[in-house]
Amino acid sequence: MVTGAQDDRGLVEAVAAAVGEVPGVAFLRPGLAERLRAAASARRVDSAPTAPTSAVRVRGASGGGITLEVFVVAHRGRRALDVTRAVREAATRAARAALSARVPVHVSVTVSGIV
Repeated sequence: MVTGAQDDRGLVEAVAAAVGEVPGVAFLRPGLAERLRAAASARRVDSAPTAPTSAVRVRGASGGGITLEVFVVAHRGRRALDVTRAVREAATRAARAALSARVPVHVSVTVSGIV
């Protein structure tokens, strides 16, 4: 990761929360960890839901910036292009707000499904 495990976790959670609020986003793509956690939490009553952080990846970019890869599932009836643009804007704003240093942020968005 780029800034440190704790910083990256906060960044990923901030971006995931912002992206989850974008109109047209059904949900962030769950990864294997979230699926296993959901199955385990179905058996335990005291577990709290977690953000699907595997849907947001942080990578270092050349020149000292960061690259965010965001994977979402869009609602049927919404143009994937419009959803992608809105997700990119929300992720960029959230990343810039979460980062303490002013670094270049590049966001890549993949619509991995439509429901």
